[in-house]
Amino acid sequence: MSTSADALAGPSVTTGWYRPTDGDLDEFRRIVEQSTDRADYPHADDVIENVVTYGERLRTEVRDPASRRGVQAELAKALQSGPGIVVLRGAVDADVVDRATAAFTRLIEEQQRAGGTAGDHFAQPGANDRVWGALDKLAIADPETFAEYYAADVLALVSEAWLGPGYQVTSQVNVVNPGGQAQVAHRDYHLGFMDLERAVAFPAQVHALSPLLTLQGAVAHVDMPVETGPTRYLPHSQRYAPGYLAHHDPAFTAYFEEHCVQLPLSKGDAAFFNPAVFHGAGGNHTADVRRMANLLQVSSAFGRPMESVDTSAICRVIHPVLRRWHAAGSDPRLVGNVVAVAAEGYPFPTNLDLDQPVGSLVPQTEAELLQLALDEDWETARFVDELETQHGRRRSRAGG
Repeated sequence: MSTSADALAGPSVTTGWYRPTDGDLDEFRRIVEQSTDRADYPHADDVIENVVTYGERLRTEVRDPASRRGVQAELAKALQSGPGIVVLRGAVDADVVDRATAAFTRLIEEQQRAGGTAGDHFAQPGANDRVWGALDKLAIADPETFAEYYAADVLALVSEAWLGPGYQVTSQVNVVNPGGQAQVAHRDYHLGFMDLERAVAFPAQVHALSPLLTLQGAVAHVDMPVETGPTRYLPHSQRYAPGYLAHHDPAFTAYFEEHCVQLPLSKGDAAFFNPAVFHGAGGNHTADVRRMANLLQVSSAFGRPMESVDTSAICRVIHPVLRRWHAAGSDPRLVGNVVAVAAEGYPFPTNLDLDQPVGSLVPQTEAELLQLALDEDWETARFVDELETQHGRRRSRAGG
């Protein structure tokens, strides 16, 4: 491995507990008030507002497996010890985005007809339109579009770069309507979704671990000039160790308001960032643009996703699509990208009385079963039967 340990070093890992009074704004300023060096990111197209941006040069390099690893190391460096944010131009084809937008719009309209107000994490309930659990909802509503959307290779590239294999994607669609207000500066899940009292109960080493368990991202579903309010970021802020407490401090959020940056996005562009970066959606100052983004939270195989995902339901509807792709000779890597999003790629937790590893250290995963069904060209009915059998082995039988 050519990347040095120093190059990937983030905040030093300490033990003990942070105190609410440990925030040091001068130290924070020292960390964030630095320039991102374009020379550190040879596959990048540009550095804009201290954010590393990638385009066609990145997609060209990843076609070779050896080059792919080099690109992924560079992305991880940007997310960990660099600005903490990368923009991937043209991540998803615009026509595929349009079809997904149509499906999401139908889901929003159905929610509105049913009544009720969707809650929100960092905005007033009802101010935005939300589709929670959008991953499985899109798969059920339009399996072909789901497959084409999540086949996008740069989404898999950056997810694996940060989290390794077996990651789990969740998706929430957010529409900030004209006049929508900016979000307060925050960090994200896990510790970022806790109030100060809860966050301070976790020891310092968990504060260092938390951002390594998830990757935050967003795919633009409309063109997003700055006036529409694309996400505001404070580059390099993920490197401030007590930041999960500091983002509750008005002095730090005031500093964010004065120094944050915004990058305009085009439809199909994606931004991914370390969840410890101080950020928040911007205000939509237009009169007619409904700013839609598909918010992606990608979780490590070793962590707990924020949303539950019915991967079994996704696998059932996506198998016929992928079987057709496989038979037509589609790029196996793109098929594998969809399998990684659609199916559970980690074997635990399970019932080891019934789901025992045979010829391996671990039982078969749902993703491995789906890939086997594709490789051996199973009928969908057979795959569904095998899937149900696998799920039956994984259920606890405690108490009968």
